[in-house]
Formats: sequence, C-alpha cells, structure tokens
Amino acid sequence: MNESQVVFFVLTSLFVILIPGQDLVLVMSRGMTQGAKAGIATAAGVSTGLLGHTILTAVGLGSLLMSSEIFFTLLKYVGAVYLSYLGLKLIITPVQKFKFKTANSISLGKTFITGALSNISNPKITIFYFAFLPQFISEDAGNPVLLLMILGFSFAALTFLVKAPIGYFSGIASLWIQSRPIVIKLINRISGAVLIGLGVKLAFEQQ
Repeated sequence: MNESQVVFFVLTSLFVILIPGQDLVLVMSRGMTQGAKAGIATAAGVSTGLLGHTILTAVGLGSLLMSSEIFFTLLKYVGAVYLSYLGLKLIITPVQKFKFKTANSISLGKTFITGALSNISNPKITIFYFAFLPQFISEDAGNPVLLLMILGFSFAALTFLVKAPIGYFSGIASLWIQSRPIVIKLINRISGAVLIGLGVKLAFEQQ
C-alpha cells in the first residue's frame, strides 16, 4: 500500500467505526450505566473480537483472492452491493432505534468478555470484512493474506482508539446525547453516504 491508500484506509475506517451499530451502542451503554472504566473495557473487548474476524477473513479470503479471478470479480460485486445496502439502511433507519439500556453493576472482566462475545458472535462483521478490506489490496500485492491481516489488525486498533474515548466520555455526555437525537441522525446520514460511496468504488475495482 502506498501513502495515499493508507490515508484512505484510515479515513474510511474511522467513518465505519463511528457508525451507530451494535458495538458502538454497547460501548456507549456500558459507559453511561457502569462508568468510564466499563466503557473502556467494553471497547477493548469489541476490538479483541475483531481479531477473530481478521484471522478468518485473511486465511479464508486471502487464499481465494490469490487463486481465482472469478472469485475476485464475484466478491467485488457482492461487496459493492452489501456496502451500498448498509449505507442505505443507515440513511433510512429511524433514530429511535438506537436506545441505551440500563444494566446492573458488573466487573470489568465480565464487561470486557461481553464486548468480545458481542462482536465475535456477529457474523455480519465477517461479511463486512469480506466486503471492506479487499478494496485496499492492490493488484500487485505480493502477499494478500499478510496484507489482510495487517489491515484487519489495524482496523481493530483504530476501533479501540475511537471507541475507548467514546466509552469514557459517554457517561459525562449521556444526558446531552439522549436529548439531541439529531446528533445520531446526522452521523447516520454521513456514514450511510460514505458506505454507498465505498460500494460504488469497489464495483469499479480491478484485480
């Protein structure tokens, strides 16, 4: 990957990580109901869960990308459709769907495990990795398996760097966030547009 590809990967990853979904809501919920440390522990668990998806994607997807042009083309179009679907869904999903639930006090260890299990048990994340990561693999990549591992681990690290502060500050900002649904609505619209753009870009990628 060249410098421009790295920058593009980081920027698009940040947009994706900020999408209000299961993991982000869990991190914010734990921070709001259990405190700052619980929010950080949950973010660490979520990021750890991403490592499992990374290994599965790199081992299974990398070898296929190396050996099959047909599979590359098929995956490209499936991924483009899936990313566009996610983007459209974010744009039309009502804000009221994203609500925070209270919880009884639990240990930081259990909070970490909850975050990890919530992430690793979600097959949609593996599907998303299959759609998202290949567009950053250039046609002259010598070892796509290794590059997929690096991208996946980098995404997990970025996830923690973004969601840990969110978990920490969600307790402080809990009343402000819940009283201003327009904030979540705006994030949805921007994130949805970015995902649709990624889908279009992926559709025109060459092996």
